[in-house]
Amino acid sequence: MTAGYDAVVIGAGPAGSTSARGLARRGLRVLLVDRAHFPRPKVCGCCLNPRALATLARIGLGSLAGRLGAVPLTGLELATGRRRATLHHALGVALSRDALDAALVDEAVAAGAEFQPGASATLATGGVRLRTGDESREVGARFVVSATGLGDGLFPADDRARPSPRSKLGAGTILDAAPDGYAPGRVFMACGAGGYVGLVALEDGRLDVAAALDPAAVREAGGPGALASAILAGTRLPGAPGLAEARWRGTPALWRSPGRVVEGGVFRVGDSAGYVEPFTGEGMAWALAGGEALAATLADDPDPARRWAREHRRIVRDRQLACRAVARVLRSPGMTRALVAALGRRPGLARPLLWAMHRE
Repeated sequence: MTAGYDAVVIGAGPAGSTSARGLARRGLRVLLVDRAHFPRPKVCGCCLNPRALATLARIGLGSLAGRLGAVPLTGLELATGRRRATLHHALGVALSRDALDAALVDEAVAAGAEFQPGASATLATGGVRLRTGDESREVGARFVVSATGLGDGLFPADDRARPSPRSKLGAGTILDAAPDGYAPGRVFMACGAGGYVGLVALEDGRLDVAAALDPAAVREAGGPGALASAILAGTRLPGAPGLAEARWRGTPALWRSPGRVVEGGVFRVGDSAGYVEPFTGEGMAWALAGGEALAATLADDPDPARRWAREHRRIVRDRQLACRAVARVLRSPGMTRALVAALGRRPGLARPLLWAMHRE
């Protein structure tokens, strides 16, 4: 083993960077590691909902989104077939992941964490083995944090949080400019038999497109771009030229049953601890709140494994119930049509559900 750390955090997305920053601010020696170099693109809806913004404010980063030019979101356009509902509700802000994630890494470094990009990580006795190009080294750590997302590669496949058999695939792309009809400040969602597609204008004028798609429908359509374009064309939302031909990125299966959040002494946080399809920024809120809580748990509790299982259930798993309910509705075209029709007549029906997903 080379240099020892109090904590090695693997994965520098919002959950990992927030964990690393919180630990460093408490005086622990922290190494934050990621395979990518930042800034980097990420498949994501690029929304920070009110709960995510509240978490940033609570940890001293309340001005971060504004400094990065985040776009305030004032409502949702929900469409399926010939039906369309317009909801007016404060949904948080839209902010590109390349800007947000790089800024959170910078904040972790400013707090005292070390950052090593471009490095893959595997578990080793008493720590972590890091590989950068042809070079490798082992570092010791009291705590290892897995913030590696849906594709958690630290454990054998049969030990991970398993994907649900009905899980959709995540896919996303970013168009260079938001087409006419996609004004900044609104979230647009198109629903169809093959899944649903969310669109939002970013702080730099680009259009972020993120979709949850049925794997069989993707294969039948000839790819995620073709299917997303067909879903959008089947609604009353504006078209998005070039969507089918754009460069799409994919994710592993989205809906994963919760696994053990502490496995072999490794603490899972963020998507690697279990995942439910989010809709208006819930995934980012779970990641930030989880990172905040895990840092406090590791730094302050003499039995962090027991406390983290309890804390994760309280702040993440219990709050995913509303998203599970919405996901089940959106799997049924008939129920989706009925939902959009009802919201078209009475938009206020959505407020309790949005409150449940966004509350602190």
